[in-house]
Amino acid sequence: DLKKVIATTQAPAAIGPYSQAIESGNMIFVSGQLPIDPATGTMPEGIKAQTEQSFKNIKAILAEVGCTTDHIVKTTVLLADMSLFGEMNEVYAAQFGATFPARSAFAVKELPKQALVEIEVIAAK
Repeated sequence: DLKKVIATTQAPAAIGPYSQAIESGNMIFVSGQLPIDPATGTMPEGIKAQTEQSFKNIKAILAEVGCTTDHIVKTTVLLADMSLFGEMNEVYAAQFGATFPARSAFAVKELPKQALVEIEVIAAK
């Protein structure tokens, strides 16, 4: 198959016409993950807790295809404001071992549900 839909109940369900992730060949493309707790449907307060929750969701999706953060080759971080970058970066750095993926980080006008952060990743098996 050219593309296989990846889905897990351990991360928030897609709330629109998209998939949590798509596997194509040895690549996994994870949609932007808001910091929504899949069990409660709520978001934690603060950029550090929200960054941690976004990564929990990413890790749950990657686990569905036997991958971890070690498999991530590229990330895109969307922030509600660049003043949040430092605190986000502290939590972000702790998610990886010695090798960090390539990354882009942007401040955007607004994120869905007034989130402070949204993170998407590309992983390779």
